[in-house]
Amino acid sequence: MCEVFAGQDPQRYRPVNRSVRIGGHSTSIQIEAAFWDLIDEMAIGQGQSTSRFLSTLYDEALEINGSVSNFASLLRTSCLIYIMGGAKKCDGAREFHIVAAE
Repeated sequence: MCEVFAGQDPQRYRPVNRSVRIGGHSTSIQIEAAFWDLIDEMAIGQGQSTSRFLSTLYDEALEINGSVSNFASLLRTSCLIYIMGGAKKCDGAREFHIVAAE
């Protein structure tokens, strides 16, 4: 196994809770520290505070999908899209395909 994965600093995958205000309601979101680092970077790239970025993302996902059943998972997958370069294609979202295990 590659040490890049197994040997990473445990602080990167420790769970971190942040209290945020989304849709006028206070809530707590728990995701790993490395994801919060990316979310902060994404917010800066959008010229927004992290709280404003999260609220905007939630509102847009709600408008597009009708509901947001797992916001923490939405945040993690948004980070994946960001690091895979999908953020550069805002009007043409990258498609992800699930590869079946053999």
